[in-house]
Amino acid sequence: MLSKEKLNRINELARKKKSQGLTPFEEKEQHLLRQEYLSAFRGGMKHHIEGMKVVDPLGNDVTPDKLKEIQKEKGLHNRDKE
Repeated sequence: MLSKEKLNRINELARKKKSQGLTPFEEKEQHLLRQEYLSAFRGGMKHHIEGMKVVDPLGNDVTPDKLKEIQKEKGLHNRDKE
């Protein structure tokens, strides 16, 4: 998770880029902040997906086997007992 200050800075740089442009230093800063943001976003999304359990309308667990293996390795959803 990115800090509120960093998110505010990303938005500030985006607004400045549209209105007056950025200095080379600010462009580099913007690039690094965006990379950090994307890394945090991808990590959060991966964590979220790895924690999912897919159930059909009848209540049967239909989670893909690949995801079940990841969950088993991490001890999620009692997969270690399957």
